[in-house]
Amino acid sequence: YKYHPMVNAGSVAAGATLGVLIPPSIVLVVYGLYTGQSIGKLFFGNVIPSAILTLLIAATVMYICLRHPEWGPKGPKSTWSERMRALPEIIDILILFTIIMYALFTGVVTATEAAAASCALGLAICLIRRKLTWKGFMASIGDTLRISCLVFMIVAGATVFGRFLAITRLPFEAASWISTLDLPNWVLLWMILICYIIGGCVMDALAFLLISLPIFFPLVTAMGYDPIWFGQVVCIVTTMGAIMPPIGICCYIVAGMAKDIPLGTVFRGSLYYIPAYIISMAILMLSPYWTVLVLSDLVK
Repeated sequence: YKYHPMVNAGSVAAGATLGVLIPPSIVLVVYGLYTGQSIGKLFFGNVIPSAILTLLIAATVMYICLRHPEWGPKGPKSTWSERMRALPEIIDILILFTIIMYALFTGVVTATEAAAASCALGLAICLIRRKLTWKGFMASIGDTLRISCLVFMIVAGATVFGRFLAITRLPFEAASWISTLDLPNWVLLWMILICYIIGGCVMDALAFLLISLPIFFPLVTAMGYDPIWFGQVVCIVTTMGAIMPPIGICCYIVAGMAKDIPLGTVFRGSLYYIPAYIISMAILMLSPYWTVLVLSDLVK
């Protein structure tokens, strides 16, 4: 469609971070397991923040195309009949997502049981639609094993690191030191979030989350912030770091896949989306209840 490279690369890099946020988010799962929070509450508390950020990213794309029409020329129009014919291609995913989220919301299943049920339902859908091949099945098994091993290795390392911090009493000393600072809680919170943004620039979101939680989570709860709400904010700021220079991981991945787009172009394109993250964080901070807790509190 002859889109400008900055539009292509920036939207892909920013859109990739949504996969970390939107349930079932592996970052929220690990956050819940590590902090002892309900996975269901974290998932449902994430619905509105994810929707806000998605709309803001879409609005950013629209703004770029309106400001620079030559960067995003109009594509061919689709008729309503074409749109309706394309709908069955995504209806299976919507049904699967709705069933699993409803089961979590009502407390029928736990997060682990929901994961198993989603795998079974996904397999059944593939069999019904006759789209599952033996090669594809084995490839999915291999990908699952690699991701699971990666997560468990990160969790194991973070657990050892957490024990080390407990022995050295570093989190408690840090909490004592911060409590002596004559600063409002919101200033201290922003200092913590800046650390997460910097960490997200140089490390994988999941790895940095597990390394930093033993230090920052006790401080945040001691200041009276809701742990479910804090999980959503941390998820957003950490993924924002993944598209920020100098070491935004998502930008490097996009540049590595699109060999014809320079890394600098990818970073410049991704910078257009930083305000979307900042605005979404501001909305979450200004209204914690109506953006997160209003849905998470409904989970049994």
